[in-house]
Amino acid sequence: MAGVTLGAQFTAETSTGGAFVRQPNRFSDRITLDAASGWPVEPHRYRLVWSAACPWAHRSRIVLRLLGLESVISLGTVDPIRDERGWRFTLDPGGRDPVLGIEYLAQAYGRTDPTYEGRVTVPCIIDQRTGKVVTNDYPQITLDLSTQWHEFHRDGAPDLYPESLRDEIDRVNEGIFHDINNGVYRCGFATSQAAYESAYDALFARLDEVEERLRRSRYLLGDSLTEADIRLFTTLVRFDAVYHGHFKCNRNKLSEMPVLWEYARDLYQSPGFSDTVDFDSIKRHYYLTHHEINPSGIVPAGPDLSGWSEPAHR
Repeated sequence: MAGVTLGAQFTAETSTGGAFVRQPNRFSDRITLDAASGWPVEPHRYRLVWSAACPWAHRSRIVLRLLGLESVISLGTVDPIRDERGWRFTLDPGGRDPVLGIEYLAQAYGRTDPTYEGRVTVPCIIDQRTGKVVTNDYPQITLDLSTQWHEFHRDGAPDLYPESLRDEIDRVNEGIFHDINNGVYRCGFATSQAAYESAYDALFARLDEVEERLRRSRYLLGDSLTEADIRLFTTLVRFDAVYHGHFKCNRNKLSEMPVLWEYARDLYQSPGFSDTVDFDSIKRHYYLTHHEINPSGIVPAGPDLSGWSEPAHR
């Protein structure tokens, strides 16, 4: 694993002024029908590596399930707890991924770019033939699963990125990413009061805006589920369990925002969502790997999760 800086796994990026700045994605090739990046759509060639703890990876897992692509793209799952060498395949027998033959995701990164010194992240798609990373570009991964793998979608699969709505989906996604998906991290990893309060205000302003939007329709863009809903869901499902307390996003809980709470439960109770949610992995990951935020390593016993099963009247 030479060339890969593994000690940086737990370090949050900050800029001048104490604001969190997310690391850019290192590998941005795409798997497409025209193979423009050198990677063709080909069943049984690629492996999607994810963690049940990670919201960025979780969205890929949901899309894979909804589109029925699990039969043509294999799935590797890393342990929610990272050690000093990063994401581990300790959930597999012998602590080794059975397809890739590696113990740490960093080994695939090092094989792809021996000079890489950034954080190793999920999700990523790996070429099973070479063991090299094709992409860790999480926003593009799900869009390509929707648009490039259509031939292999299951019968009745939803169109999560319909051409007629793409501009609007992209616009909605941009605000959700900046203020909500990444906004909770900007709160949690801020190292100045001003940076924290700026992120906090933007987060709840956007949540209020989204709640108003959802008063008028079942989903963010009307009556059909889209990519935008999946991106919002993976943050909402973690909100009360970790972001409210651990990341100091505590104006109120998700369960105290009636419209958003019903919307999140509606999604959770839909096929392809709840069976990809692992609250135990989520809580252990955040509270046990962010040592700078939670040095005691104590994992909270709550919150009460029974509310997720209450009927959602959408």
